Amino acid sequence: MASTTPQAKKHTVRLGELPRNVWVVTITSFLTDISSEMVINLIPLFLANVLGVRTGIVGLIEGIAETTASLLKVFSGWLSDRLGRRKRLAVAGYALSTAAKPFLYFATTWGWVLAVRSADRMGKGIRTAPRDALVADTVDERHRGLAFGLHRAGDTAGAVIGLLLAMGLIWAVQGRAMSLSRFTFQSVVLFSIIPATLAVIVLAVGAQDVPVAGHARRLPSLSLRGFSAHFKGFLLIVILFTLGNSSDAFLVLRAQERGISVLGIMGMLVTFNVIYSLISGPAGALSDRVGRRRLLVSGWLGYGLIYLGFALAGAAWEVWTLFALYGVYYGMTEGVARAMVADLASPEQRGTAFGVYSAAIGLTALPASLIAGLLWQGVAGWQGLGPRAPFFFGATMALVAVALLALWLPNQSRAQPVPEEWKY
Repeated sequence: MASTTPQAKKHTVRLGELPRNVWVVTITSFLTDISSEMVINLIPLFLANVLGVRTGIVGLIEGIAETTASLLKVFSGWLSDRLGRRKRLAVAGYALSTAAKPFLYFATTWGWVLAVRSADRMGKGIRTAPRDALVADTVDERHRGLAFGLHRAGDTAGAVIGLLLAMGLIWAVQGRAMSLSRFTFQSVVLFSIIPATLAVIVLAVGAQDVPVAGHARRLPSLSLRGFSAHFKGFLLIVILFTLGNSSDAFLVLRAQERGISVLGIMGMLVTFNVIYSLISGPAGALSDRVGRRRLLVSGWLGYGLIYLGFALAGAAWEVWTLFALYGVYYGMTEGVARAMVADLASPEQRGTAFGVYSAAIGLTALPASLIAGLLWQGVAGWQGLGPRAPFFFGATMALVAVALLALWLPNQSRAQPVPEEWKY
């Protein structure tokens, strides 16, 4: 049991003292996001500007891709618990995403894009839960928030570098054009393969497996049985929140609809990721001291207000400002939510817990993105609110989730063994 004495609460750790695996996983995510962010934010523009796809299809592609990944996240997390090892699955997942990426160069239809996106997300589905469990297994429970915050900061710093590289390529190829060209997209895809390959090498060579605590005592089942009632409650609240959290592709399309050029959109995303990266580490460390729930409630409430702002935004500078605030939301919640999952799951079920958590988000992404796409373009001839509609819906669902999280779950401030009375 984690100590709750004043001395334990005052214990601090320097970044250099964090275990090797935390740094290796962080560097891997840094390199992967350089690659991913070069391409992923251009895909909705490629679909809309080059292939002429409507927003309903964009939502379908994003939703199916995330759902495909989600089905694997549960199994992959459970399998890592079953094997008592995390590294091989994580490496395999990164390798699959890297192998899929070059095929975007040849995409000529939205079905082709869907196939590549699905393969890429399958890789993410295989790697995510074992990777997160590897971090949780490696680091001292008192510094779990800091470790996940650092990982998110490294991940997002890679996104900044990737976006800057993409901006340089876009500037060199097409300048300040409002629409994305096929040649520009293909050039970015080719360049993105390099950091993706380096990421796989770093993880394969640098990471070390850690024996899973309690593995010999009990092998996990592929179900929610045995998880705490609080974990299940948290999962339900996350699902409700995610139903209004459609793909960020719609934020990109909203920015273009408000008159921002392709190069301007990339610059706006750089701003978002810089803020996200700067806040993630301190937010994770703060959650170790004041509690995960407080930061999640604040972050989700901010999300609701930001989405309301996207619905009402009328000028390009307003969209820029909202994207900056969106980075604050991400920094406050992404790493903290993962740390909370680790808090609410016993060590021998941790991989399964991360898989279930990631799957819940990914499976909900399909209806969330479909709803957003249909609301945007109007359903059955009813035009409704047009591009504002998905953002009003997202804000509403966020406020519902905030109310449930504030009233129901306890304020988890640090990792604790799961009490027996929580289980059934």
